[in-house]
Amino acid sequence: GAHTRIGSHVVIGERTITGEQCFIDSFAAVGGEPQDFSYKGEPTRVRIGDRTTTREYTTVNRATGEGQETVIGSDWMLMEYVHVAHNCQIGNHVIMVNTSQIAGYVELGDYAYMSALTILHQFVKVGRFALLSGATGSRQDLPPFTLLDGRPAAVRGVNKVGLKRRGVGLDSRTHLTKAVKLLFQSGLTIEEAVSKLAADELADPYVDELLTFIKTSKRGVYREPFNRTERDKTGLGVDELTV
Repeated sequence: GAHTRIGSHVVIGERTITGEQCFIDSFAAVGGEPQDFSYKGEPTRVRIGDRTTTREYTTVNRATGEGQETVIGSDWMLMEYVHVAHNCQIGNHVIMVNTSQIAGYVELGDYAYMSALTILHQFVKVGRFALLSGATGSRQDLPPFTLLDGRPAAVRGVNKVGLKRRGVGLDSRTHLTKAVKLLFQSGLTIEEAVSKLAADELADPYVDELLTFIKTSKRGVYREPFNRTERDKTGLGVDELTV
């Protein structure tokens, strides 16, 4: 794309498409063959949006399956040593901090934030505005609007700072906080928590999106046993983790 800059010793594979005003830093490898034994040389692509930053030693692999794409949206940053595997679908305004890694077919929603050393199993789906703390890992889906920490990643609260920065109002942030506490910190089953939320008539599009994500999750959403306190092993409370 126009006004895109490419650093020294960068490798760009075949069928790689970048948007405008992108920056690919030294020693990055974008569009290489997927690390997948099922790949047999069929034509696949990497498609990257506008105003993106790919820093040193990052790898982004092409998709597996004829005509398939690894897609990364616009306005994101992949920091040093990040790995994006085949067939991943990454939204806009995503940040992946140094050495974070995602396996094949992972989906990251808009404004997702992966801190350093985080790792996700193949097919995991991460909702919008989810924030993963450092060294977090997951084999299950991670709900939108939440703060997550640990191995396996557990919901610790709501990403209030990130939501406020993007103009989400106080009422919605308050409703999300109540919903997250009922769903993940009350000891109720998912069905009981959903029924209670319905009885409380929390008519909020963000709460609706959270509930829809949980109900439609293919890999399930991890919920810590209720005998754990709200303070995790790091000593951080549910409202103390911020960007």
